[in-house]
Amino acid sequence: MHRLARLFVAFALLCGSAHSPALAQDKSLIVFAAASMKNALDDVNAAYTAKTGVKISASYAASSALAKQIEQGAPADIFLSADTVWMDYATAKKTINESTRVNLLGNSIVLIAPKDSKIDNVTIGQGFDLAKLAGNGKIATGDVNAVPVGKYAKAALEKLGAWQAAEPKFAMAESVRAALTLVARGEAVLGIVYSTDAKVEPGVKIVGTFPADSHPPIIYPVAATTTAKPEAADYLAFLRSSASKTILEKYGFTFLIRPTS
Repeated sequence: MHRLARLFVAFALLCGSAHSPALAQDKSLIVFAAASMKNALDDVNAAYTAKTGVKISASYAASSALAKQIEQGAPADIFLSADTVWMDYATAKKTINESTRVNLLGNSIVLIAPKDSKIDNVTIGQGFDLAKLAGNGKIATGDVNAVPVGKYAKAALEKLGAWQAAEPKFAMAESVRAALTLVARGEAVLGIVYSTDAKVEPGVKIVGTFPADSHPPIIYPVAATTTAKPEAADYLAFLRSSASKTILEKYGFTFLIRPTS
């Protein structure tokens, strides 16, 4: 009996030693990020996993949808929003750890058309007639009442005096990537998206850039959620690093902070 007990203990210890490295490596984080971040953040996440072994599961959607999902209890360790409004919303709902919040990135909005469109080199300024430019076609952007890119687009068009005439022609998409796809497929003759989105979609071309002073500054804040795992702090530090900056700038984002390492 004693021999059996000793064998059992030895077996248990062996199993424990076999499993403990696997448990140590089985760390993971869930990142909720604005749809426009997908390509760039996938690369950042791959670099982070290669460096630390921590797996990152990223969920991409409109910032409005993500903020509400987190509010409803969806498991997330990090929230990266495409505007400050939805991060402020999360702060007000006490779903993010405000002390970890930082304004990480900047972007710009552009007018796009399908790659083979005859529309080219549009000067966007006061009195710009977007409705005339679209003709009988649709203009795609994110929902102007909720999705950050749509809100930036509407603000710019209102300031330039082009919103009222163009509004009936708008096709409101659930995210900036959905709007991008509508233009790439030719289902919309024009679209308003972030410059970073236009650069990763071969089916579209940039035909004009909105003046930076025509809309509120485009700021991407990031923060850990109130339910974040301890590893979230290290991930946020990596987002602020030079390695992350190099990747994000390659995709056209503006890095708004001084890299921490």
